[in-house]
Amino acid sequence: MTVPSIRTAVTISLVPQAKGGPFVFWDDLGQGIAQAAELGFDAIELFAPGPDAVSATELRKQLADHQLKLAAVGTGAGWVIHKLSLTDADAQVRRKAVDFIRSMIDFGGANGAPAIIGSMQGRWGGSVDRVTARGWLGEALVELGEHARQYNVPLLYEPLNRYETNLCHTQGDGVLLLEEAGATNARLLADLFHMNIEEVDIAAGLRQSAHWLGHVHCVDTTRCAAGVGHMDWPPIVQALREIQYSGYVSAECLPWPNSKAAAEQTIRKYRQLFS
Repeated sequence: MTVPSIRTAVTISLVPQAKGGPFVFWDDLGQGIAQAAELGFDAIELFAPGPDAVSATELRKQLADHQLKLAAVGTGAGWVIHKLSLTDADAQVRRKAVDFIRSMIDFGGANGAPAIIGSMQGRWGGSVDRVTARGWLGEALVELGEHARQYNVPLLYEPLNRYETNLCHTQGDGVLLLEEAGATNARLLADLFHMNIEEVDIAAGLRQSAHWLGHVHCVDTTRCAAGVGHMDWPPIVQALREIQYSGYVSAECLPWPNSKAAAEQTIRKYRQLFS
């Protein structure tokens, strides 16, 4: 049995404030799209400073010219640039965070792609306890998931490791969060880098995601390209086969030793694993 319709994607960041982060291509959207197409990726995943970084029409044209799709759009610039989170103690800040994510849902949705909530989930602490913060997060996932429904795409929620949030670390806890909130149009993003830190068993975590799994950041233990680390790949691939995952495996990884080499290593390993 083979994994059905696994598609490949590579990340492009247009956010100068995120320099040093885990994105393969940087700054030049056109060049990144051209290189992704040349190497044989199916899609790009875009990390933009906001919905006005590039027009949806121009993005659609560039992608069509290179026979690529838009796999997903990140919302992390809302935190990196504006320090907005869905669990801020200030209600006005929380509303601004929701509005920013709405704008990114509209941006991605215009090209058939879901938006990702990762760093903008924030954390609990100070005057905000854990139960309250998770409640706010769950409410936002419901509201924003319903906003995404008009584009026939889900909202993607990403559990992060303990160094980046204290709200939700594992896929199992992510499923619990979505179920408790009643977020019917939200799906989980499984990032193998975070899972390597937090999951007792990565393959078991993927199985826990099951039908909730909507996107995979497929990178190695070093946060470099797949194959540049000590990830145990066969059980991961087997778990994706068992749950009949049919979404994207996307390279949100460090451009080590450089962008071109990281992209080449990624697509080579993806073909080995998922073809």
